[in-house]
Amino acid sequence: MIDYTVTTTKTVDEAVNALAESLKKRKFGVLWDLNMTETLRNKGVEFEHPYRILEVCNPQEAKRVLGETLMVGYFLPCKIVVYEKDGMTHIGMPKPTEIMKMIGNERIAETAAKVEAELVAAIQEAKS
Repeated sequence: MIDYTVTTTKTVDEAVNALAESLKKRKFGVLWDLNMTETLRNKGVEFEHPYRILEVCNPQEAKRVLGETLMVGYFLPCKIVVYEKDGMTHIGMPKPTEIMKMIGNERIAETAAKVEAELVAAIQEAKS
């Protein structure tokens, strides 16, 4: 699977707030919080699902992988999506380990595994 996704009974806003707190504990910050539903509505397009895209980063890990190759920046920052579907809130992300396979660098793969474990833990905590 290229993604890691869980469900929760929290609202999208509750899940985003819990996720921001959980990420902060793990030295990740939310760089950007795109409310896709609102953005589309402002462009005259109706989209019925609450849908948020968070771009998150741990600066030390970003520096580490960028130090290996600047091309890794094509995949930064990490994205976590929170959306409502069928009465449940979903929190998910593309797995950094899967994305970084395209780079083909063992040190980057190790960092991606570490980052992925932290992000999974943050998502698990946020869903509870």
